[in-house]
Order: sequence, then C-alpha cells, then structure tokens
Amino acid sequence: MVEVMKLNNQLYPSDFDVYLFHEGTLYESYKMLGAHILDENDIQGVRFAVWAPNARQVSVVGNFNNWNGTQHKLECLDQSGIWVLFVPELAHGDIYKYEVTGPDGRKELKADPYAFYSELRPETASIIYNLNTFQWQDQKWMEKRVKKDIYHKPMTIYEVHLASWKQKEGGEFYNYQELADELINYAIDNGFTHIELMPVMEHPYDGSWGYQITGYYSATSRYGTPEQLMYFIDRCHQKDIGVILDWVPAHFCKDIHGLGKFDGTALFESADPLRAERPIWGTYSFDYSKPEVVSFLISNALFWMDVYHVDGFRIDAVSSMIYLNHDNPLPVKLKNQYGSGENFEAIEFLKKLNETIFQRFPGALMMAEEATEWPLVTSPTSAGGLGFNYKWNMGWSNDVLKYMMLDINQRPEHHHLLTFSFLYAFSENFVLPFSHDEIVHGKRSLLNKMPGDYWQKFANLRLLFGYLFTHPGKKLLFMGSEFAQFDEWKYQQEMDWMLLDFDAHSTFYRYFKDLNKLYQETSSLWRLDHEPVGFHWIDADNADQSVITFMRKGKRKGDYCIVVCNFSAAVYHKYQIGVPTKGKYFEVFNSDANSYGGSGQLNSTSLNASQISHNNQPYSLEITVPPLGIAIFMKETKKRKRGVSTNGI
Repeated sequence: MVEVMKLNNQLYPSDFDVYLFHEGTLYESYKMLGAHILDENDIQGVRFAVWAPNARQVSVVGNFNNWNGTQHKLECLDQSGIWVLFVPELAHGDIYKYEVTGPDGRKELKADPYAFYSELRPETASIIYNLNTFQWQDQKWMEKRVKKDIYHKPMTIYEVHLASWKQKEGGEFYNYQELADELINYAIDNGFTHIELMPVMEHPYDGSWGYQITGYYSATSRYGTPEQLMYFIDRCHQKDIGVILDWVPAHFCKDIHGLGKFDGTALFESADPLRAERPIWGTYSFDYSKPEVVSFLISNALFWMDVYHVDGFRIDAVSSMIYLNHDNPLPVKLKNQYGSGENFEAIEFLKKLNETIFQRFPGALMMAEEATEWPLVTSPTSAGGLGFNYKWNMGWSNDVLKYMMLDINQRPEHHHLLTFSFLYAFSENFVLPFSHDEIVHGKRSLLNKMPGDYWQKFANLRLLFGYLFTHPGKKLLFMGSEFAQFDEWKYQQEMDWMLLDFDAHSTFYRYFKDLNKLYQETSSLWRLDHEPVGFHWIDADNADQSVITFMRKGKRKGDYCIVVCNFSAAVYHKYQIGVPTKGKYFEVFNSDANSYGGSGQLNSTSLNASQISHNNQPYSLEITVPPLGIAIFMKETKKRKRGVSTNGI
C-alpha cells in the first residue's frame, strides 16, 4: 500500500498564494492546485491540492490504492476550502480521481480540474503528468512575436478540426506529431499564416467538437500526448506559422466527473439554477462573480500560452457571456441588479483576462466570437473597451452569405447586404470568418450554398472568395473550403480529399492558392486593414447590374489597387470605372480566367486612363467585367508592370 506522509511546510500552498486565489488574482493557480511531482526529504511523490470548500471530505483514489477512498484522505487548510495531501512513491503516469463527499454525505468521483492529462475517452480518470520535459526550438518565433505588428500584416487563418482533417484507415485519428509535418506543410503551401485548432482541451463527447470541456488544463488524449502537441506547435513556429486555440470560458459540460456540482454544491457554476443552466447547449455557465473561478480561468489561458507556447485564442460565445439572455430560451428573462440584461461579472472577467494576457504576452491574439452590436470590443479597457484585439465579423459573414444564396435575379433588390458592412468595417479590428458554424447542421457547404448550375456555383464561390480577400479585415477559412468541398462538414469522417481528383475542384484549389498568394504579396490589401484611409468606394450603388467597385490602399503613395466585383451572370464590355490618377493600368487578377474554370472574359492588355471623370474620380477606364467574377487592377510603374500576374492567363 502507498503510504501517506505529513507535508513539510514548504510543500503546502503558501498563505499568499491562497489569498491571491481567493481574491481572483492567482494567475498561475495551476502551479498551486492539481497533482505535482515533488521531492519531500529525498522521497519523490505527488502533492495533490484541490479547491472544494463545501466538501465534508476529499480523498484521492486511483490505481495505487484500488480506488479505495479510506486510504488517502486530504487535509483541509483552515478555512481556505483547499484540500492537500502528499503521497510518496506516486509518479508520472499514475491515474487518479478525487472522491468528494458533499455536504449531504453523497460521494462522487471527480476528475482533477487542474489535471495536465487524462485517460482516453470513454475512461475519465486524470493522469499524473510532468509537462517539463519537452525541449522547445522556437526561440526565434517567440522573440519575434513580441515585436510583430500584427495589425499591418497579412493574416489568413486555417480553422481545423484535427479528428476530421485526415484520418487513418478505419477512421483512426492521427496524433499531434503525425499531423505536424503534413498539416503544417499543407498550410504553408496554401498561404495560411495561422492554424486555428478547434478545442483540444479534454472533453468526453466527440460530437461536441471540443466545446463541452471537462479538462481545461488537459490536452485531449484523442490525439496523443502533451509532448506531441508541443511538438506540433513547435514545428508550426519553426516554419513561421502561428497557432490559435479555440477557448471556451462561457460554459462547461455536465458529465458527472467534470466541474459540475464539484464539491456537492454549485461551485464553478452559479447557485441560482436559472443563471447556472445553459439550456440551449445542455451545459453549466461559469459563475464569474466567484474570484476562485476567475483565478481558474485566467490561469488556464496563461497556462496554454506559457506551457504550450500558443499564440492566442478565439474566445467562444462571448455574446453569451456578456448578455444574460443571449441564446437563452428560458421563459423568465434574467436581469442584473440594475434591471438590465448585461452580465457585469462576465464583462469584468473579460477585461481582466485581456489585461492580464497582454501584460504577460504583448504579441498575443485575443479574438472574440461576438455576434451583437456591443461597442468597443477591440478597444483597450482603459478606453472603456473589452480589451480584445480582434473580433469575428459575423455580421459580414451572415449578410454576404445571405446575399450569395439568392437567385442571381433577386440580387439587385438586396444590394445593401454587400455594402452595409462598410458602415462599421473600421469600428473594430475585424476577422472575416467563414468558419465551421457556416457549414454544419444542414446549412450546406459554401459551394453548395451557391445558386445556379454547376458552372455558376463554382463561379459564385470564386467571386465570394475574391470579395473575402479584398474586403478590409483579416481572413479565416474552415478546412475543406479551399478546394470547394461539396458536402457540409461531418466531424465523424475526414474531408473529401478525393474531390481533388476532379478537375472542377482541383482547378478551384489552384485558384484559392493563387488568390491567397496575391493577397500576401499585395500590401494594399492588408496594410491599412483597420483604418478608413485604407478603403475608398468608387461605386457602391450599381444595384441594377449587381456590380461594386472600390479601392484598397496601402500606406505608401501610389500603393493601391482597384477591385471590381460582378455578382450578376452578365458580361459587361466597355464598363466605365473611375480611377484616381492618369497612366496605364493592368489587370493583375481575374477569377474568370480559363485556367480557373472561368469563361475567359479578361482584360489582356494594358489600359490607358482617359481624362473623363467618373465615379467622383478625375480619370476613368473602360474595362471588361467578367460574369460572376472579380477583376483586380493596378497602375503600372517602373517596378510594377503587366506580366507579373498570378491570374493564370
């Protein structure tokens, strides 16, 4: 039998750390709580520490004591609610749970909220794990990240669900390390700057895609070990690819071994069942009024950045956090102490989260999935903002997809759906997302949303992507969309890679790579993404022909491009557009090129600007506007002439 040893005072959590934890400011609480391998009088063992203030008793059980809760009982530290025990001879790899006796005498086996690793589902025990053995090789990236000006650089994010990107025969998952070289090289080949992983924290049910978590500090064992995930991130950084994690501080699942009713009472969730329940997801909401919950969550974000070197987070369901009744079907409307619907505790938590992250990691990406008109999401907290540095522009995605799904003949009546985003495009630092949310639950894939016959579907999708890459804002694309996956996303199986054997899809895939390459190499398409001076309408009002024309501008004088998007199936010859300066212009990109599956309606020669003013511009061009297509023009200079093109002519 494994014996119990009395803790040396040096192995107890310090009074100061305990004080900070209860104050909500212990931002490395994972170093105090959880299972830590330590030496006590030259005897190696594990110190367990867990917060369970309302428990009658807490024991640690596992493979070392036949899961018998009478043998290794933890000691409660005064009135702190923190229970501790040092067990000698335990080591890396041993499995355990806490047997928690609630105030009513009922016993439950609970996974460790701070466990660093967990058993492979359907097993649910925590695993004692040493996270300090991996040798990182990404020092150059980490140093560069602090200094990088992310706002004035191109950013194309590849959103990935690891289980269904690719699978082995029989549906077995690749592990993090096996995925590393293939997925990273694929991202580089396609011009992506970042990979965003859907949640990799431990979760019991594959069908939640990782959004209903039990182990916030535990990299899911579905895809291998913590070191293998570290290897994946390290390789990304060595190849200049950033890594963003989906992070879920809004809610957690109700599985009995998880955080719910942890000490026999509502601990991580609210004691008020109306505020604790998240009926639409069947989960519990975190109670941000409890300082210990704030310590737990902010520590978790810092943990992934510190221990795993991640570059930032996409914070899930921010709207559901800041509004008490967002996505809440309860018949009774929840109200704060002032009678309104804001969740003030959640708002203060988010501000504190962002302040802490940017203080510790100045180059971090903190991206809010926020779907309402809440102001100043990406403004500093000192200016009254929430403190994020990016927000998903879900309004743009919804409007544009709604427009693109219309029959082509209906589009003139709904022209405003194309142009409305520019009324607020610079109110926040936006990411334009075509994420997994757009292509599941019967919503159809991006390609299959497009109207018309087979040719028109692909032409529409080429046009949509062209508009995405020329509209102000950073870009995010869910896996499979880059080669026009036809079926909507199915998490149980890998993407339909066989489509690349078909000309239409392989041609679209080449188009996407060329478009992303053009974006990366054209500074006017990203240099002033978040500043109004980086965008200028030439013609926003041609609803009858479903054509919009605008200019994207860089910082240097003369650094601009002209973008013409035609959302109708007609070809417009000798179409007049205004331009700001005289000289020769040439077409640098055209989605209607034959090599992209288009009809070949190109502008194949240089075009001289005439001195006829048009669209409030002093000069104008006569161009061919391709059907369901985008054409991009630049002015010729000594360094920039026709022939340096990626349009596949």
